[in-house]
Amino acid sequence: MPHSTDLQARLDNITTQTRALVQPDRLAITDNAVHQLFSTGIEDRILPIGSPAPAFSLPDSISGKLIRSSDLLGVGPLIINFFRGRWCPYCMTELEAWQSAFPAVRDRGALLVAISPQLPRQNDFTVQHHDLTFPVLSDAGSHLADAFGITYTVPEPLRLHYRSILVNIPYINGDDTWRLPLPATFVLQPTRDAAGHVSGRILFAEAHADHRVRPDPRDVLASL
Repeated sequence: MPHSTDLQARLDNITTQTRALVQPDRLAITDNAVHQLFSTGIEDRILPIGSPAPAFSLPDSISGKLIRSSDLLGVGPLIINFFRGRWCPYCMTELEAWQSAFPAVRDRGALLVAISPQLPRQNDFTVQHHDLTFPVLSDAGSHLADAFGITYTVPEPLRLHYRSILVNIPYINGDDTWRLPLPATFVLQPTRDAAGHVSGRILFAEAHADHRVRPDPRDVLASL
């Protein structure tokens, strides 16, 4: 899996370059927001391994058709990557790593979707600009992310910072809530009830309050 096995090193390089270019007082805004988010204990409240996974039906960025989790799980295990938006270089680096790992995902009989609160047209830009070949779905209002326990509201100092660097999250997401998901990865194992209905049980779960930290696709795939 080229590029995917050194994902954290690539993310750390983004951090190093950012710290070399951005003024300390502006860096402190992000660092403080990460610390405060971590201190809420949000990482401990995500749906754990073994939990039933929320079902979903979300629009695909390219076709506009609703993609249902039950249909995906009918094929095999499902990897879900929640990302904040195309404005986040860490998210885009992670999605590129998953694109490199996608053949290995399919070799294991699994499927992969990426989900963000962005409007479908923003997800469409994401797919086109990064040559993604797996579905990218829109979770309007982060309702599915909320069901997985990974949503938070961007604090005011960070809102001002984003606006100052022309990251207009209300425009990108199509609402004024300033709600975002933690970057998170879940693996769902298909289960069937007595009537044959397919649902998912969480096999792998990882989310970080620090958006600069992500699980490596290699480690995620090891759970399958």
